[in-house]
Amino acid sequence: MINQLKEVARGKRGARDLSYEEALAAAEAILCQTASPVQIGAFLIAERIKLESIEELEAFVAVCRKYALREPMQQGLDCAGPYDGRKNSFIATFPTAFLLSAAGVPVTLHGAAPLPPKWGITLQDIIEASGVRVGGLTQADVVTAAAGSGVLFAQADLWCPPLGALRPLREDIGMRTILNTAEKLIDYSCSPYIVFGIYHNTVFDRISRLIIKLGYRKGLVVQGVEGSEDLYIDRPNRVYTIADGQAQLDIIDPESLGLETEVPELDWTPELQLQNAEAVLQGRGHMAFYNQTLLNGGARLHLAGKAGSLEEGVYTCKHLLDNGSAWAVYEKWRSALLGSKAPSVGRVGQV
Repeated sequence: MINQLKEVARGKRGARDLSYEEALAAAEAILCQTASPVQIGAFLIAERIKLESIEELEAFVAVCRKYALREPMQQGLDCAGPYDGRKNSFIATFPTAFLLSAAGVPVTLHGAAPLPPKWGITLQDIIEASGVRVGGLTQADVVTAAAGSGVLFAQADLWCPPLGALRPLREDIGMRTILNTAEKLIDYSCSPYIVFGIYHNTVFDRISRLIIKLGYRKGLVVQGVEGSEDLYIDRPNRVYTIADGQAQLDIIDPESLGLETEVPELDWTPELQLQNAEAVLQGRGHMAFYNQTLLNGGARLHLAGKAGSLEEGVYTCKHLLDNGSAWAVYEKWRSALLGSKAPSVGRVGQV
């Protein structure tokens, strides 16, 4: 590890990118913790300053995948959002997952308890607000629920144990590292399609090229809400669409679809996230969150080839929300998880 550390920590002018093989060795030392905590922390911070190359990112993804449970159990869409959660926005990808499943596209969601740097509300927080104790679920429990509903939630600390072992160190560092990107690309169900969220437009090209190298059939890289995979509903969205080994810049404008809506400012909690998600899945709720779910669902249906256009995708999604199909998928998924051996808590009220 010390040799790789010397190369990336020579300062802004002297540091160099590691080769794929060198980065593999570094990733192995970090994920297996054969390197000391000091070495691991120094490497992660040095990489953050230098900025990760595509080869380095690819190597870290490969090693994370090596130690993760990965099976082609759902040939659908992987939703790759930030594990550090949200602070100020609706997590539209949660209700969108059940909407897509109702349309015939299996969905894989994944995440963990909040992480730095944002320490926001995560998918795991929302699921627990629904009464499901995520920590008490086994892999078999969630796979069974996915088999019946088409929606899989992989708790990263369980499905990739080295990530769980590194959590205390990452919490101590308190900043974004190469692991924040690599963990989003583990792809637990070997999906052919991926929607991936970024914060800065400067990484569009790098992430798009990485997704091409990882072999996805199609991908959508979104400069989304709080760096997530969720398209904005109150402004145009910059996205890179990846297909046939090529990436191109597109603009998805909710105004052109008659969906642009002003978004209310709310003091978000996991319970409030759940209440709004359930209201949307029942075909009601605040129009901003309803429309945002339609827009994200339509774009993802189009990506997965289930709609011939974005407009057709939005129309299909509206029908599935309004006729109760998406809600039925959610209820089936949640009931399966509550029916497992995991203990439950009281459920929050609906809006």
